[in-house]
Amino acid sequence: MEFSGWAHDFDKRIIAVEFSLDNGEHWTRYDLGDTTADRWVSWTFAWTPEASGAYQMKVRSVNEDGDASPIAAVHTFEVL
Repeated sequence: MEFSGWAHDFDKRIIAVEFSLDNGEHWTRYDLGDTTADRWVSWTFAWTPEASGAYQMKVRSVNEDGDASPIAAVHTFEVL
């Protein structure tokens, strides 16, 4: 499965995007390449489910100061 989205922190560069599939207990971090504070960052995350069922993925961005988004975006989906 492939997920994609956009992130922006207004006056800070986004340096990473983090994903969680266990309600935020553990986060998988993907560092981003060359980003600037004045542009939105496009991200893509590929994931292979181990089994069918209902899932919830949380996504948050990390800015150049190391601060993660205080509220993660949440996407609930079902794998058949």
